[in-house]
Amino acid sequence: MDNITGKEILPDSRLKNPKRVTNHLGYNWIPIYCANCGADGGFVPEDNMNFAFYLCDPCAEKLPPIDGTYVMPDEVFWKKLEEAQIEKYGHLLSVTEMAKEVDQGTFPIKGR
Repeated sequence: MDNITGKEILPDSRLKNPKRVTNHLGYNWIPIYCANCGADGGFVPEDNMNFAFYLCDPCAEKLPPIDGTYVMPDEVFWKKLEEAQIEKYGHLLSVTEMAKEVDQGTFPIKGR
């Protein structure tokens, strides 16, 4: 429960002061970690990102469902991403091609 609003909120999986910022194709990416066990969860773009919640697959499987959310295992997400790219472009995009599509707002999978 959030002490300020009194509402139940999910914890942020980003560090307050990330030390491992990665610059890729002109974008800063910051690491995220499992909100339960602290396992590495990859990176999220720093720009326009004000929240990220991540549970690793083992924690997501053993913890009860969180009301108002849905869970997608990492391998399911990556499979959907590959399928969307092949459907739209006929091949898996290179990192450069993907960055261009994201910049133009035409990438087939968008965040919620």
